[in-house]
Amino acid sequence: MHFTMTLLAGVVVIEPEVFTDERGFFFETYHQAKFVQAGLCAAFVQDNHSRSVRGTLRGLHFQLKFPQTKLCRVIDGDVLDVVVDIRRGSPTFGKWIAVELSAENKREIYIPRGFAHGFLVRSGSADFLYKCDELYHPEDEHGIVWNDSTLAIPWGIESPTVSAKDRELPTLSSLLPGELPNY
Repeated sequence: MHFTMTLLAGVVVIEPEVFTDERGFFFETYHQAKFVQAGLCAAFVQDNHSRSVRGTLRGLHFQLKFPQTKLCRVIDGDVLDVVVDIRRGSPTFGKWIAVELSAENKREIYIPRGFAHGFLVRSGSADFLYKCDELYHPEDEHGIVWNDSTLAIPWGIESPTVSAKDRELPTLSSLLPGELPNY
């Protein structure tokens, strides 16, 4: 496994070592000792799987009282995965990164607590898997609207398919200090 730090401290892109032969391929998606050696020490408690069709945009989501570290990957299809630093007082507050996750490149992204997360499906459909170190708490679900003009994320789509709930999310600048995690 190769761990690449990003400009957002703690957010790491993971490239697995893939072994292929005439039968197919094999690679590790998670190895606790290797992750700990890389400084990634989350104890995962929940695995999730979502399938979405082309043009679906999910996010940008976060939990405030029960924040989650996530380890994300795609097993079928291609997505643009976006992570936004929403930690008040962080030197990279309001900055974001975008990474292609696909079945073909087999990349993963590790997202620590304190970041908002979302993705756009660019293939016909995508199966998106992610581990979390905290359970999902629907009463603690928060987010930032996907097309926040201050963030200016170039999603590459004018009118994605977005849930009614996600269309109503606030902008980052409209959230009060108590509505965001601290650095």
